[in-house]
Amino acid sequence: MFFSGKYKFLLMLIAIFLLASGCSNKKSSVEKMYDVLENVVSKEKGFEEQQEPLVSLEKKEKELYDKIIGLGMKEYDEIVKLSDEAIALANQRQEHMEKETKSMKESEKEFKKVTDIKDGLEDPALKKLANELYVIMIERYKAHDDLYTEYSEALKDDKQLYEMFKDKNLPLEDLEGQVNKLNDLYKKVFDTNEKFNKLTEQYNEKKLAFYKKAELNTNK
Repeated sequence: MFFSGKYKFLLMLIAIFLLASGCSNKKSSVEKMYDVLENVVSKEKGFEEQQEPLVSLEKKEKELYDKIIGLGMKEYDEIVKLSDEAIALANQRQEHMEKETKSMKESEKEFKKVTDIKDGLEDPALKKLANELYVIMIERYKAHDDLYTEYSEALKDDKQLYEMFKDKNLPLEDLEGQVNKLNDLYKKVFDTNEKFNKLTEQYNEKKLAFYKKAELNTNK
């Protein structure tokens, strides 16, 4: 009976220790915020990986465009060949844009976990920073949605332009109208991209301010 009682007492001590350990390992709202924000960085790796190939494809397509408009109708076969190559590049650009957008959607899904976490912050200054961070990031996601829509529309009209190049009987004013339309579309793409980049800078600055205020490790 003595050993049995002692055994029960040890079990009780172990249970109390495990309970206390579990409580001490429970993450604070600040730590949860940190985990989510760092996970967002990981989710956007796919986005970052698309930037270089997109720029490269855009440059190649521009080179093809310059070659096409430098040719006369006597070189029609070459115009068709180059136009088909440009259409293929536009399709590749669309594929990279889809991957970029998929990465941003995963980032957004992860980031929205902040919604409930930030309300649990006890420090008013930290809660204010977290709310500002949230507003900026949601606006950033909206800017990327707009960018995706505008870029996709421009790609569709790019391909239409190259199809028009292959039409021997196409009136010159129709071609000029399509080029002007594309110039307007890419102006919108440029402006929206600038907005997205600015919001990205603001978000990173606000995140750093949050980390510093919360005395979190900012080496990453």
